[in-house]
Amino acid sequence: MASRLRLSPALLCGLAALAAPLLAQAASTGDAAKGAALFKQRCSACHTAVDDGKPHPAPTLQGVVGRKAGSLAAFKGYSPGLKALGKTWDRASLDAFLAMPAKQVPGTFMVISLPKADERQDVLAYLATLK
Repeated sequence: MASRLRLSPALLCGLAALAAPLLAQAASTGDAAKGAALFKQRCSACHTAVDDGKPHPAPTLQGVVGRKAGSLAAFKGYSPGLKALGKTWDRASLDAFLAMPAKQVPGTFMVISLPKADERQDVLAYLATLK
């Protein structure tokens, strides 16, 4: 007679909590082509993907992954909160910022958010290509 393994609800919840970050990481690659289209629709009114030397309302996002927040010398219009953040942008910090900019950096001038996780992952995949 086969025995049945019984797991308590608390143990199942604990296992799910441990697995969630791994599943999110596995699904977090995104589609850079979709991200480029979203960037053009949602971000390009203020940001550029490549530094063209012209003034824009927001800094270029070329090289943003791995750059310290508020540190691009050529851009003078950072909010005080972003300049004081002291964080280096990585995929996780950019993901959180794009989801809720004002919550992550109170007083930020960024008013656009990307509430859908799949869209953020696509944009992040695109931003990672801007070296």
